[in-house]
Amino acid sequence: MGLPIISLVGRPNVGKSTLFNRLSKSRQALVSDFEGLTRDRQYTEILLDDDSETFVTIIDTGGLTGDDNIIDSGIQGQVLNALEESDVIYFIVSSRDGVIGLDLEIASRLRRLKKEIVLVCNKSEGLKEVMAAEFYELGLGEPILISAEHGQGIDDLIDHTLPLLPQATLEEEEKVEGIAVAVLGRPNVGKSTLINRILGEERVLAIDMPGTTRDSIYIPFERENQKYTLIDTAGIRRKRSTHEKVEIFSIIKAIDALDRSHVVILVLDAREGVTEQDATLLGMISDKGRALLIAINKWDGLDEYQKTEVKRKLDVKLSFVNYASVHYISALHGSGVGKLFAPIIKSYINASTKHSTSTLNKILERANTGHQPPPVKGRRLKIKYVNQTDIFPPTLTFHGNHLQNVPNAYDRYLKNFFINALKLTNTPLRIEYKSGENPFKDNKNELSARQVTKKRRLMQFIKKRKKRK
Repeated sequence: MGLPIISLVGRPNVGKSTLFNRLSKSRQALVSDFEGLTRDRQYTEILLDDDSETFVTIIDTGGLTGDDNIIDSGIQGQVLNALEESDVIYFIVSSRDGVIGLDLEIASRLRRLKKEIVLVCNKSEGLKEVMAAEFYELGLGEPILISAEHGQGIDDLIDHTLPLLPQATLEEEEKVEGIAVAVLGRPNVGKSTLINRILGEERVLAIDMPGTTRDSIYIPFERENQKYTLIDTAGIRRKRSTHEKVEIFSIIKAIDALDRSHVVILVLDAREGVTEQDATLLGMISDKGRALLIAINKWDGLDEYQKTEVKRKLDVKLSFVNYASVHYISALHGSGVGKLFAPIIKSYINASTKHSTSTLNKILERANTGHQPPPVKGRRLKIKYVNQTDIFPPTLTFHGNHLQNVPNAYDRYLKNFFINALKLTNTPLRIEYKSGENPFKDNKNELSARQVTKKRRLMQFIKKRKKRK
């Protein structure tokens, strides 16, 4: 189950983007007094409540105007249809404007959705609840009075929202078994065809039309006594191409699938190489630290010159994920698909293994012998020991002195040395540095009586010299 989704909806200039920024503690959404500034949806994952550790996805939608022009009618179609995918809807109105006809129209449409709708009365600085009585005519219950700009009433809004959010069930959490492998890629690169080939049956819809996979599908299966869960994700499009109502939610579910995966197979089209969207996906996978295989699909359709050119361009564009192995396949005909399982298992083992501190420190000793830590600002770095602090991805923490500004070159040296020593493949290695605290930093150097007298004499001597000058 993905994160609960909260959508922010209302007419223009009621403060949707301001509330979005307040909840996400960011400036991600543009804010202005100009109506209709938000033309596309902004979305982000946030920690809604610290105490219950409740995470949600919030979406800032374009303002609903009721106009008939192409842009506004497109926004209305996106927003009103997309709200069907939300778990909770914040219907935002303005206390300064009161209830207007467009608010009544929007409220009428929202009531038909039969969703959890929270009436949020924004710009309510100094407004008493009795003065907000007119908003009851919207038929959405008691309004929650807030000021998104000043942060007033936000805690009340969150407290009201928490009981309305869906809870994950045990059945939903048990979808992932064994090694979770997410298959990512742009629409129509052959993700579903690859999964069908792996499974040997038509388990996932695969037709030659972009965007046919609308949700993340979890498919458990077993091969040679090893359990897997394949996650087929909706193709991620460019923002300007996400016109249909479910596209934004497909992106969110793909990100959720990435969070739940152990290994990612990124499928690229051999005829198109690495596009801008592919690079964005690679960045997301790298940020999450997931083990990665890159499958170049439709390889059998190229001649030798084209294959040489594709390989040359891939070497350049994939340099920032050089830990990932590249596999040339044809999902339709099955060539190269069976060879993916060995690196998948190896990647999972590499990403999940916890290495002993003694083993890591023996490697550190060899690394120091081969290349002493360089001096920084006149002080030589001193790494005392290293230990592993996390898996998925494996994370090593180096402890020592003056490690606040480790040079990039030495950081790369350490990373490459440990990758080679641990024989890691297809998984990134994260390195963190922790400098030891100076145990004497808060201790004041107390002077003896003789030192105090000597210091006073010195200060008097300095004052006399200044007067003479």
